[in-house]
Amino acid sequence: MADILAKLGLDKLERAVLYGAIIALLLAVLTRSIYFEHAWFAFLFRLLHVVSGVMWVGLLWYFNFVQIPSMPKIPDDQKPAVSKVIAPTALFWFRWAALATVVTGLLLALMNGYLMHALTFSGTGAARLIGIGMWLGLVMAANVWFVIWPNQQKALGLVEASADEKKAAARIAMLTSRVNTMLSIPMLYFMVAAQNLASS
Repeated sequence: MADILAKLGLDKLERAVLYGAIIALLLAVLTRSIYFEHAWFAFLFRLLHVVSGVMWVGLLWYFNFVQIPSMPKIPDDQKPAVSKVIAPTALFWFRWAALATVVTGLLLALMNGYLMHALTFSGTGAARLIGIGMWLGLVMAANVWFVIWPNQQKALGLVEASADEKKAAARIAMLTSRVNTMLSIPMLYFMVAAQNLASS
């Protein structure tokens, strides 16, 4: 079985992602769930928003539930494997997924006509609920780009910093990541509530 999967190229991540997209497209064609109207394009941006959000929050939770608690248990001679290889790659996808989530979310809100109502809390029902989720997401994304990433660059030695600066930067990045983990719970609540608890 492993040989068959390897021959299909599933040992390469990009091939697995490509095959997943092809399967989705084929199934969408077979079920006639693709049509070139406004509603379908809004759905497409919602799908992209959800996919990038899964990547973003998934990595946020990976950092907080797996990597950060595991680091003290890793022998010092093995820590560079995490700090020099795994963490920089995970942070690359983390920060760009955050940006993609924000951009697709704002475009979706614009396409569906509730962007200003949501951001200004001038709407009711779903617009008010999604607005709360949007603002929490915007704060979290700002934390990623303007606090976590600059401090992680110092902590991981990607930019010049003294030992004391690295230690302080690592603590700021970790605490801000914990803030984002905390905010992710109400953010997800309000994103889902806007779709399921409000009628307008």
